[in-house]
Amino acid sequence: MMKRTKKSQKQSFRQDLIIDYSAGPKKHHHKFSFFFSYIRSAKEKLSYVCSTLVFWQKKANSETNWKGSNKSQSPDREVSTSKDSNSSRSKRGILLKPQYSNSHGTSMASREQLGTFEFSFDEICQTTGNFSAVHKIGEGGFGTVYKGKLKNGCPVAIKRSKKDWRVLAEFKNEVQALSKIEHLNLVRFYGFLELKDERIIVTEYVSNGTLREHLDGKYGTELEVAERLSIAIDVAHAITYLHSYTDPSIIHRDIKASNILITENLHAKVADFGFARLAAEDPCATHISTQIKGTAGYLDPEYIRTFQLTEKSDVYSFGVLLVEMMTGRRPIETHRNLDERVTIRWVMNILKHMDIVMAMDPRLRRSPASIEAVERVLKLARQCLAPSRLARPAMRKCAEVLWGIRKQFIEKSITKTSTSSHSTNFLDRNAKRDWEDLYTIDYSKNFRFAST
Repeated sequence: MMKRTKKSQKQSFRQDLIIDYSAGPKKHHHKFSFFFSYIRSAKEKLSYVCSTLVFWQKKANSETNWKGSNKSQSPDREVSTSKDSNSSRSKRGILLKPQYSNSHGTSMASREQLGTFEFSFDEICQTTGNFSAVHKIGEGGFGTVYKGKLKNGCPVAIKRSKKDWRVLAEFKNEVQALSKIEHLNLVRFYGFLELKDERIIVTEYVSNGTLREHLDGKYGTELEVAERLSIAIDVAHAITYLHSYTDPSIIHRDIKASNILITENLHAKVADFGFARLAAEDPCATHISTQIKGTAGYLDPEYIRTFQLTEKSDVYSFGVLLVEMMTGRRPIETHRNLDERVTIRWVMNILKHMDIVMAMDPRLRRSPASIEAVERVLKLARQCLAPSRLARPAMRKCAEVLWGIRKQFIEKSITKTSTSSHSTNFLDRNAKRDWEDLYTIDYSKNFRFAST
C-alpha cells in the first residue's frame, strides 16, 4: 500500500510537470508557477553552497599567503607563492597585492596598475648595495629606509626593521594597516618579506623629502602660504580616509611633519604606520585601552593620562602639525627660552593677544591675506588641541575648514596682485602644481569631499 502511494505521488509530480500548451496559459498557470519556483529554489541552494565554498577557499588562501605555504611555521622559511620551486630561486619572496578597502577613496586605475611582483632578499640586497649608507634615505625608531629599484624599473622605498624581537609588533602593525589602505595621500604599499631575523617592507618611493625638511628650507625654495594650506588639506584628507573610509577605521597614532612625504608637485603623502592601530570593531566602544606610543610634542595629553586611544588623538596631533606648518618651529624647541620651548603653548598665548604676525614663520612675507589665513589656521589648530577629545572637531570638518581658508586666501591674493606679498608669487612658480587642483578636492574619480 505504501509503495503504491509513493508511486502514485511520483506519477502525480511528473504529470504536473507536463505542460499541455493546447489548454491555454490560464489553465496551466499554476503548473508553470510550481515548476519555476522549484527550479528557483534549487538554484538558490546551489548558489549558496558554491559561494560558501569560494569564501572558505579565499580565506584559506589568504592565511597561506601570510603564513607561507608550509604548515610548519619554521622561522627559517619566508613567504613564497612562486610557481617555480627550483633551488636556484631559494630565499624567494613576493610583493603581495594589498587587500583594498571598499571605500570611495579607492582609485580603480591605480589598483589595476599595481599588480603582483616577486622579489627575493638577494635582490633587495643588490638594489640597496647590501644596505649601503649611499642608498639610505631615512631612519626611524623601528629601522632604516633605503632607496631601491625593482626589476620592472619601479623605484621603491625599502624599510629594513631592526633585528630585535621588540619591533616585531610594530612590523606586523604596519603590514596590517598598509594592506588595508589605498589613497592618493597615503604612501602606497607594495609588499613585505620575512626571512629569519630579516623583516622588509616595500612601499612607493617619494623623491621630494619630508614636510619637516621643507619647513627647514633644506630644498631651497620655501613653501608659500597657499602651498602649506594645500599640504595641510592633503594630510587632512588622508587622516579622514583612515578614520571614515576603512573598515575597521585606522588610528595612525604618529602624525608628524617627518612622516609627511612631499611629492614633486607638492602633494603630501602620509607614511610610517608602525604605531597604527585598528579601531575597535564594536560600534559601542568609545576607545581602545593601550600603552602610550607616539612622538613627544605630538601626543594627546588625554591619551597619556587615561591610556585611552581614539581617533581624536590623531586630531590633536594634526593640530600640532598645523601650528608647526604656520610657525616653522618644531613642537619642542629646547634651545629657546622657557616660555617658548613648547611651541603650541607659545602660539596659543600669542593668539589670545591677537598678535599673529609674531607667530608666523619668518620665511613667509606678510600681507593682509596671508596674516588672515594664518590666523584662521591657528584658530582651527586651537580647536584640535582642546584638552577634551569631545571638544575636538572630526578630521572631515578640519578638511572642509582648511579648504575654505585656502579658497578665500587665493581669491584675495588674485584681487590684490599688485601687493608685495611673497605668497602671491605662487601662481608664477606653480608649474609644480596645477591651478585647478588648488580648487578641487577630487583626488580620484570616485572620491570627492563635500566642502562648506
